[in-house]
This record gives sequence, structure tokens and C-alpha cells, in this order.
Amino acid sequence: MIKAFRRASKRLDRDRRQREAPGVRYDVIVVGGGIVGLATAYALTREWAGARLLVVEKEGNWGLHQTRRNSGVIHSGVYYPPGSLKASYALEGSRRMVEFCAEHDLPYEVTGKLIVATSSRELPRLHRLYERGRAHGLTVELLDPPAIAEREPHVRGEAALLVPTAGITDFRRVAQKYAELAERNGAETWLKARVLKIVERPDGVVVQTRRGEAHARVLVNCAGLYSDRIAALAGYRPCARIVPFRGEYYELVPGARRLVRNLVYPVPDPAFPFLGVHLTRMVDGSVHVGPNAVLALAREGYHRFTIRPRDLVETLGYPGFWRLVRRHWRVGAGEMARSYSRRLFARSAARLVPELTDKDLAWSPAGVRAQALLPDGRLADDFVIEQTRRMIHVLNAPSPAATASLPIGEAIARRVVGMLT
Repeated sequence: MIKAFRRASKRLDRDRRQREAPGVRYDVIVVGGGIVGLATAYALTREWAGARLLVVEKEGNWGLHQTRRNSGVIHSGVYYPPGSLKASYALEGSRRMVEFCAEHDLPYEVTGKLIVATSSRELPRLHRLYERGRAHGLTVELLDPPAIAEREPHVRGEAALLVPTAGITDFRRVAQKYAELAERNGAETWLKARVLKIVERPDGVVVQTRRGEAHARVLVNCAGLYSDRIAALAGYRPCARIVPFRGEYYELVPGARRLVRNLVYPVPDPAFPFLGVHLTRMVDGSVHVGPNAVLALAREGYHRFTIRPRDLVETLGYPGFWRLVRRHWRVGAGEMARSYSRRLFARSAARLVPELTDKDLAWSPAGVRAQALLPDGRLADDFVIEQTRRMIHVLNAPSPAATASLPIGEAIARRVVGMLT
């Protein structure tokens, strides 16, 4: 046993030295250990048997940012315009996410979702969502007030759209399963490997990290909140700048969880890419309320008082940000007011659940959305994936990226294989 232990220790030391030695060569390096990067790695190990693949992540574990800090909703695709990447990925992704969770014994539940019109002026938008759902081939149903009350006794509205295929899961556990499967299929992973330098050469890409240097034929940038910086580090000028928006959540105190059975959403404002304050039952039984959307003063600004000067200067120095402010300052002011007032936050949720008060809310951890902002002040509303000879940059992967991670990863993997064959 001692000899076997020594042999194993020597093998681990050899493997570590090989990983960390200058000039380690791979076919593909994936930067970013969130759900999209790990789905890409998993897809590559299936699409390309025998590929030498490395995933590098700056944190000490997988999926610690957007992947962990979201509402856990498996989106159905009803919101997204026909022909958009969001629509095609979400429609396939929602079905396959349920299948993946079932296959790998991960927590999930197909709960259905109510999208509720709380006033008559929202009814035309609700009917457009109904028609869009039908165009997507979804089984959707319009409910009148008695039917709403039968499904969600404490929700009130003029009408609601029932989307039966929506559900819930724990996306961080999904991402960890992707990592496990990719490693089982031969992928190598470096945690605590912040990228320091990237050099693109005619024959490939050289990546310097805190763990060492590695060479690859292709680099895939799935760095989320830092995707534009990784692109710039590689000498590529991205089409947009990441501007971080903090989404703040409350959760219902245990005695108030009875107010919501599953997922209850407002009718979204088509002029703004955020869905508004909604109520979401999580797989652990808690009910989250939120999020709002306010400018974060740091890319990892999970608290309103977290400020990182570099991040803030980059945002304030970007002309597109001020064009966004001019266009949406009224909406932004309302979101900021709600950020500092539990009463206002509760009032927004009470449009859907009139019994809810601020006493029913307890603070819950916030998330930060990596939102790509175009120079003209428009928020990129679809996935943005750009490509050079040796690199693929995922510059905008908003919701429903977690739901759609399997088809997104496969699409990126096919691009990579096409670049190398």
C-alpha cells in the first residue's frame, strides 16, 4: 500500500509539473468556469474525442458568479423573438436541461409559470406573448381571474399566460456536473488560474495564468463579467463593453411562503431587457422576490457599497453608458429608489400578490448581470459571439444562457471543430 501511495504521489507530482510547465500544449483552452464555459468544455469532449482541452478559472471553484447567483429558472423561450439565438437556444435548452437533470439525478421540477397582466393596458402585450408562444410551438394558455386564483390563490390580475414547460433547478450543481463529465472525458482543469496575458500567433494562442503558461490552437473566451477584458487582453477590440447591473433579491420569510406556489412573473416591458420583479420558488423550497436592476459599482459588486475604481471608471468613461442613461434615466431612477427601500420593493411584488408587505421580505444575496452595452447606448438583447482566426469570444450571454447552456456549448464546440479541420 505504501508503494502504491508513493507511485500515486509521484504521478500526481509529474502531472502537476506538466500542467504548470511553460509551453504546455493543448488543442483548446476555455477561459471561464461558469456554466457556459463548462458546457462548452463538456461539448468539446463529446464532439471531439481525444482533444487536448484545458479549462482555466480564476476562482477556486466552479460557477461562483452569474451561475450561482440567479433565480434558478428553466426558461421556456416564450419571451424571445422568433429567429433570435435566445429563442432557438431556449426552446431546445429547456427540454434538454430537464432531461440532463433527470439523467444525472440533479434537483429540478417542471412547475409552469404564470405571466400576469395586472392592468388592462398590459393585456395587448400579454396577448402578443401568447401569440409568440404559439409561434414557438409551446403549449400556452390564457387564464381569466378565477383560473389564476385556482392555480395561484394569492395572485391577482386581469389575465395571465400559463407556460407549463417552465421549471426550476440549481444551475451551479448543473455546472459542476458539466465539469465532472468533461474531466471524466479527458479535459484538464486549472482553478485559481487568473489569466494574465494572451498572445495570438499564426499557429495558436499563448495564455499566461497564475498557474503557469499554456499554448493552444484555439482559445474560447467564456469569461462572463470579464469577457470584454479577456478579449482586449488578447488584442481584440470587442463590439461592446460589459456594464455590470446588480440584481437585488429578497426572499419570503417562512411564514409567507404560502403566498406563492411556483413561478409568478409580470408582463415584461419590451423597451427594457430585464423581466421586472417576480416571485420564484427555488428547489430548496424558498421563494425569491426580485430582482431589480441597478448599476453595480464593481463587476463583482454584490453589495451596493462595493466599489472598484477601475470598474467604475471604465463604465463612466464609456460613451455608450451615458447614451443609455439619457434613454432610460426614468426607469433607472425607479430601480435605484427600489434598491434603497424595502417598502417600494414590496409594493412592486404586491402588484402580483396584494397580500404581500415589506414585513414578508428578508434580504437575500444579490447577483450581477454581465450586460453587454453597445456604443450607441443599446443593451445587447441577444447572444453576442465573435470570432477571429484563433479565438471565439462569448461577449454577451444573458438569461436564458443557463437554461440554454447545452445547445450553446455545442454550437461553440462546432465552431471550434470547424476552425481546426
